[in-house]
Amino acid sequence: MANIVMANQSKSLRGLDGSIVPRVFGFLEKLQSDDTSPGLHIEPMKGAVDRRVRTGRVDLNHRAVLFRVDPQEGGTTYVYMGTWPHDEANSIAERAVLRVNPVNGILEGILTEPTAVPAAASQPSPAVHEEPDHGFLADVGFTLADLTGRLGIDPVVAERALLATDDYALNDIAADIGGWQADALLELACGTAIDEIREKYLFTDAPIDTTADEDDRIMAALDRPASRIQFTYIDGNEELRRVIEGGDFAAWRVFLHPEQRTYVEKSYNGPFRLSGGAGTGKTVVAIHRARNLLRRNPEARVVLTTFNKTLAKNLESDLRALDPDIEIAATLGRPGIYVEGIDKLASDIVKQAGDIGPSTEAVLGTRTEIPTARTKQDRVWREVVDSVGSGLDPRLATPWFLDTEYTSVVLANKITTLEQYARVARPGRGVRLSRPQRIAVWKLIEAYRRRSRMDDTVGFPEVLAVAAEHLHRQAENGAAHLADHVLVDEAQDLHATHWRMLRALVAEGTDDLFIAEDSHQRIYGQPVVLGRLGIKIVGRSRRLTLNYRTTAQNLRLAMSILEGAEYHNLEEAPESTLDYRSARNGPKPELRQYGSAADELRAVADQIKSWLPDTEDSATIAVLTRSVTDRNQMVRGLAERGIDARTLDDNLPVPGHVQVLTMHRSKGMEFSRVILAGVDEARVPSRTGLNGVPEEERAEANLRERSLLYVAASRARDRLVVTWSGGRSELLDRYGR
Repeated sequence: MANIVMANQSKSLRGLDGSIVPRVFGFLEKLQSDDTSPGLHIEPMKGAVDRRVRTGRVDLNHRAVLFRVDPQEGGTTYVYMGTWPHDEANSIAERAVLRVNPVNGILEGILTEPTAVPAAASQPSPAVHEEPDHGFLADVGFTLADLTGRLGIDPVVAERALLATDDYALNDIAADIGGWQADALLELACGTAIDEIREKYLFTDAPIDTTADEDDRIMAALDRPASRIQFTYIDGNEELRRVIEGGDFAAWRVFLHPEQRTYVEKSYNGPFRLSGGAGTGKTVVAIHRARNLLRRNPEARVVLTTFNKTLAKNLESDLRALDPDIEIAATLGRPGIYVEGIDKLASDIVKQAGDIGPSTEAVLGTRTEIPTARTKQDRVWREVVDSVGSGLDPRLATPWFLDTEYTSVVLANKITTLEQYARVARPGRGVRLSRPQRIAVWKLIEAYRRRSRMDDTVGFPEVLAVAAEHLHRQAENGAAHLADHVLVDEAQDLHATHWRMLRALVAEGTDDLFIAEDSHQRIYGQPVVLGRLGIKIVGRSRRLTLNYRTTAQNLRLAMSILEGAEYHNLEEAPESTLDYRSARNGPKPELRQYGSAADELRAVADQIKSWLPDTEDSATIAVLTRSVTDRNQMVRGLAERGIDARTLDDNLPVPGHVQVLTMHRSKGMEFSRVILAGVDEARVPSRTGLNGVPEEERAEANLRERSLLYVAASRARDRLVVTWSGGRSELLDRYGR
């Protein structure tokens, strides 16, 4: 039985006609089972540059290009490079070379020029003696010797890079070449030192052993993390099918950047925080890390959680796509990976608690059971404000202010009396409260609690606070914790009671908490500082900067939305966007203004109709709106114009239908083509949403509005169109400057 190694799908499967894909799978399946089968027509190429190259018949008109590697141990391995029409495949095979880079030990598949005479795979590329004219990289001190001699970049690529006039031109070169060399160039554009790049990509510092068998060196190089950017082992037919059928859109399932792989596999002596912009792969790392922790110990109790149930469904779906045999724990505290939204996690803790009375008394001031019904928080706050004469300043007597005060201050500190509330510190709250104001706020909080008891309901934040208290009491009494490892995605949106519960869920120690966050994507709640909540990172944090989803052109628009604003991460440190880069190129985003809402709707429908003929699944097209009302109107309007669109709310995307969803719901999603509709001066930022925010906290609310549009703009992989009628949003003003 032969081993199969596949080159990165973005190259090996790109452009294949849909009818060819099943044939490629059939060919590789047969190759894996019996490479001696005569029907495969595995043939060497006369006059080929590399003796290992082979071609195989996929069908009458298409051939696969492969390399056959026969190490002394481990059996025959075929490295599949791709499938092309017959003549093109032969031309590629004649020039293809599989070699170990002599500088860094990475396995490379390269194409020589038609007339070139290749150097032996163990020899460095020919030296280039003349320095090119100075460009962007040269001006900051990088030389040809640095790029070729210390990083191992191909001399021709290095010359092009040194001639690039700015970082955008360098981005274009990176997008053109792909692979580890592209990522290394983007690191240079971000100002990363060469030694740091070598460390990040785990380049070898040991000289290449040229006396070892060449095929053995190739197999050893395959295990290097940076080699896995371009190559991966395929483990069995099921994984082969997923890779083939998944195509480019699911490439993350198999391929990890060396830096990402480090965060998947490394152990940490305490909580670890991984930050990075949209599309940099934080969720990918979390998913792979959860599986890796379970592989290390099949009896481990791993919790993978995120902000809401919809995102949790996505995580579970992606986990099952990554590994269909993975153990998903149905119950918290059982071996396997428990995947739920954090509110469901809190509810499960309370359900399993037994006697919850002492914890509810500590948090809510009364010994009671936790009902199953949840309080409609916004509605109850409005009713309380209208019915209770508290005397509170009207600018503070709003559901938004009262709910955040209740969650961030009262519940987070287990406040049950006015005396406690009058003395408690309120760090991070923009509005200062005098003693009379605190008395007025407390009067409304007491009324809110009474109303909830009358309705036999409890709010999600209250459940979280009670769950955290219960776990804390259990630990004090010597009971075992419910989890061995906790991984948190979209961590920037969690509030204080979330974090107190998560900290109490797992014992402090090795690999206890893994936290994935992007402060630029915080669209809910108030900022928190983990250190104040008992979660000590202490230098165990890293940041991802290379974007794997969004094209460079779309990324520039998304980044422009954040310009001029100051963000801080969960450790209270400033968070910059300056070094985010993408190696994918595509068309520029289109910004379109229309004279009326009807004209805008008509244009959105026409744009979708123009995309549909070139789209295999219309579910990869999405329209994003600012509000639920706008979303529902869009679905109806598209239906009237003959487009089969579906609302995307708590459900997963429905294949065969254009998806219409709010910008909030788009968090954690990605689509090939995206239209941001209604991005006008009234909706983005939302004038209605900001009306209830006190002036002291208006700046924080505006940051969330920026973040929301940034989240929406970064959902598109390939095409992005932004539309509005009337005056356009001020958040678009910096794009193109």
